[in-house]
Amino acid sequence: MYSSSINFIKEHFNIDEKLILLSQEVLEGLKEEFAEIEKIEEYNQYKIIKAMAKNELSDYCLLESTGYGYNDIGREAVEKIFSDVFKSEDALVRPQIISGTHALSICLFGILRPGDEFLSVTGEPYDTLKNVIKGEGLGSLKDYNIKFSKIELKHGKADFESIKNSINEKTKLVLIQRSRGYSLRPSLSISEIEELIGFIKGLNKEIICMVDNCYGEFVEEKEPIEVGADLCAGSLIKNPGGGIAPTGGYIVGKKNLIELCSYRLFAPGIGKNCGPSIIPNRIILQGLFYAPMVVSEAKKGALFTAKMFESLGFEVFPKKEEKRSDIVTALLLKNKEILIEFCRGLQKVGPVDSHVTPEPWDMPGYDHQVIMAGGSFIQGASIELSADAPIKEPYAVYVQGGLSFYHVKLGILCALQNLINKKLIKLP
Repeated sequence: MYSSSINFIKEHFNIDEKLILLSQEVLEGLKEEFAEIEKIEEYNQYKIIKAMAKNELSDYCLLESTGYGYNDIGREAVEKIFSDVFKSEDALVRPQIISGTHALSICLFGILRPGDEFLSVTGEPYDTLKNVIKGEGLGSLKDYNIKFSKIELKHGKADFESIKNSINEKTKLVLIQRSRGYSLRPSLSISEIEELIGFIKGLNKEIICMVDNCYGEFVEEKEPIEVGADLCAGSLIKNPGGGIAPTGGYIVGKKNLIELCSYRLFAPGIGKNCGPSIIPNRIILQGLFYAPMVVSEAKKGALFTAKMFESLGFEVFPKKEEKRSDIVTALLLKNKEILIEFCRGLQKVGPVDSHVTPEPWDMPGYDHQVIMAGGSFIQGASIELSADAPIKEPYAVYVQGGLSFYHVKLGILCALQNLINKKLIKLP
């Protein structure tokens, strides 16, 4: 860190010099890891440029459309480019998809029918999917007589024996959640997803393997479709939107499955033919263009976060030396007050709402209070620096995103400084 930068954050953010020195020491030890991250960024950047050039992206594709959205050549270009980037037969990329949960819900309702069964092989899905799957009287999958079961990971790995014993003639779809969600389980690497899909297809090649890809896009060189997934979905206000897309989601995979998903999003028989680009296609494509760089910045920030907290005696997931397959770092704080004050310290450097004090609240889709921090340009965008934490034991906070590594670094320093000021932790 340059001396002018040190002086600036000491003067304007009141960061203790000992904490700054610790951060410099941590950064010095991350040079090799940062170089590896940049190699993946470079590969993924070339992949996106190639897809845009191959599909002859033109300036007239970058506009929005109105009404029904018939003959929207820009929208068609977006979906061809996503198909090429993710190596899929087809894609559904729309601003009408409001979140990752919405994208996954479209897939599940689009494909499953009454009497079908589906199995999660990575344990309990993310909290906001619970009502989608088994909510009472909400129009959930359970209400449509679609049965759900789950297999927990075993020591952080897929439990192949239990999966084999759970799959039956009614099992139509298997859900694989790549990221950890609000749990301390590890995220799954692309090679682990490949092994898992290969095992499932070996039992029954007709089973649809669907991957919840949220937080995982462009973290590695390959994506789940490339290793056998039939369907893959995520949010544009996470990794693939590059911090620019203001809303939207994507679904990529086999053409017949994408068609079924489009019928669920819009109406049977209409599907992909409609749906206006209610935001300029330029924003979605420019976000995709920036995505590898932004994900790289977020990964660097995640490594820095993990190493800083490890050096202060906290348990972190994943550890610095472990391979990453998403942009999330879980910090096991084991104390409600430390958790809340961490979030409040992080909020102080949000580019938006830095003056706001985060409080735990009853967030829709969760069965416990949640505290969130970040101050993002796009509401809820977790590719921007943010932290979420359920207010329950073991009091873990999940830190994700960061459009700029320097913003992540400053955020972590301010969060730690807040804990020091509140006499909740001490520097070594």
